[in-house]
Amino acid sequence: MNDPTASLSIVALFVNADVVVKGVLVLLLAASVWSWAVIIDKLWRLGSVSRSARGHEARAAAAQSAQELLATEARGNAGDPAGLMLSAGWAESTAEPSPGAETAGERRDRIERAMRLALNAELRRLELRLPFLATLGSAAPFIGLFGTVWGIMRSFEGIAAAHNTSLAVVAPGIAEALFATAMGLAAAIPAVVAYNKITVDLGRFAGRMQGLIGRSAGLLSRISVEA
Repeated sequence: MNDPTASLSIVALFVNADVVVKGVLVLLLAASVWSWAVIIDKLWRLGSVSRSARGHEARAAAAQSAQELLATEARGNAGDPAGLMLSAGWAESTAEPSPGAETAGERRDRIERAMRLALNAELRRLELRLPFLATLGSAAPFIGLFGTVWGIMRSFEGIAAAHNTSLAVVAPGIAEALFATAMGLAAAIPAVVAYNKITVDLGRFAGRMQGLIGRSAGLLSRISVEA
């Protein structure tokens, strides 16, 4: 049984906890650290691609011809989904069409399809590791609850062995057990909030890119195959 005079500080709660509860706490701490790494990385990347996209949108809105658009948009880099998407449209606009006549509408559809495929690939890259946040947000409270239930069971065993039910004896063991639930919530809440925000931001970004596809495809479809 735990020393009734033991401190209820976080360090003391961990040190005095049962080995199973310690394992739960270490697991939750590691998951929380990794989730914060994912959150910071995703927010930084989304901010970067959104700033880049705004520049592409402004130039596409001002362009009156494909040449004006391609003067600055013909190249994209690995961290610029909008630029890569426009590069895919440029490559498709200069590719040889399939044998047979191709109408202007078919040509535009072909360019838009290439740009959407590039956009979808970039969105999948941006969504990488997001499922971890969703999983942690739903599973962490239950993992913490498991540690709490286990800790309370061990505490009751100690109480029965000591034949003493005073608050000074009961409190440390219960606090150690409840600490696991607190850790589970501390890991889950930021993960859930961040997952919802990042998902909404990705949806908005995808919607903006659809508008950019429509504007850019209209300009790119005017390029003759010989160009």
